[in-house]
Amino acid sequence: MIDLTEIRARHPQHIPQAWASRTRRDLLGDDGRLLIVAADHPARGALGVRGDSLAMGSRRDLLDRLAVALSRPGVDGVLGTADILDDLLLMGALDGKVVFGSMNRGGLQGASFEFDDRFTGHTADEIAAAGMDGGKMLTRICLDDPGSLATIQATAQAVDALAARRLVAMIEPFWSERDATTGAIKHRFDAESTIKSIAVASGLGATSAYTWLKLPVVDELERVMESTTLPSLLLGGDPQGDPDDTYDSWGEALKLNAVRGLIVGRALLYPPNGDVAGAVDIAAGLVHP
Repeated sequence: MIDLTEIRARHPQHIPQAWASRTRRDLLGDDGRLLIVAADHPARGALGVRGDSLAMGSRRDLLDRLAVALSRPGVDGVLGTADILDDLLLMGALDGKVVFGSMNRGGLQGASFEFDDRFTGHTADEIAAAGMDGGKMLTRICLDDPGSLATIQATAQAVDALAARRLVAMIEPFWSERDATTGAIKHRFDAESTIKSIAVASGLGATSAYTWLKLPVVDELERVMESTTLPSLLLGGDPQGDPDDTYDSWGEALKLNAVRGLIVGRALLYPPNGDVAGAVDIAAGLVHP
C-alpha cells in the first residue's frame, strides 16, 4: 500500500486534484442494478462486527478489505465518509466507480444525543464538487425523542440541496425507539414500522425526483415494497447467523421490482470465513445475475 500518511502530510492538494481527474461512470448499467459497498460505520464510532467491538479499528486493514471488494467484478461502487473515500481515491480504487458521500454521522453510537443525528459529513456542495453520484443520510424516526425532528428536517434540506444538483439523495429510514431500561436505540424491523418509515422518508423535501431509499430486509418484504415507487437498495447489516441464509434472503428480495440492488458493508468486508473476495462475488452474482 502506498504511504497515505506521507501524501496527506506533504501533498494534501493531491486529494482535490485526484477527485477532479477521477474517471467516472453512469450511475446505472444496462441491468439497472447496483452493488454498493458501505464503509461509513467508523465515523459514528460503530466499529464492531459480530462479537468483536473493534473489528474495524485498523484503518489499513479496512482499506485492504475495501480495495479487494472494489476490485471484484460486479461491484459498482462505495459509500463512505470523506476520510475513507479520500484514502481509496489516493489508492486508485475509485476510478470508474459510483461514489456516495455519507452526510450525517453526528448521532454517535450509544450517545444520549444519538437521535439528533447532525450532518457532520459530506455536504451537497462538496459531493457535487468532487463529482460523486449522491449523498446518503441516516434518518431514524423516534416519536419520543425531539432530536429525531432535527434529523428529519435536516434530511429534507439535504434532499433539496442534492436534487438541485441532480444528485441522488439516499435516505436510510428506521422507525426507532429507545429502550427505557438500557437507553439503547432499537430499530423496529416489522413490516408495519418499515412501511411507516418509508412513508415519512418519501415525503421529505420539495421534490422526490432524485430520492432513493436504503431499506432493511424484513419479513413481508413484498408488502413493504408495495408502499413505494422510489428505487430502493437493501442494506446488509451485521448478520449474526449463517451467511448462506443471508444470501438466500438477499436473493429472494432482489426479485422485487422496486429493489435495485444492495448496499452492504460488514457482511462482505468481514465474512466469518475471512474470504472478502468470495463473499463479494456471491453478492455480485445475486445483484448482477
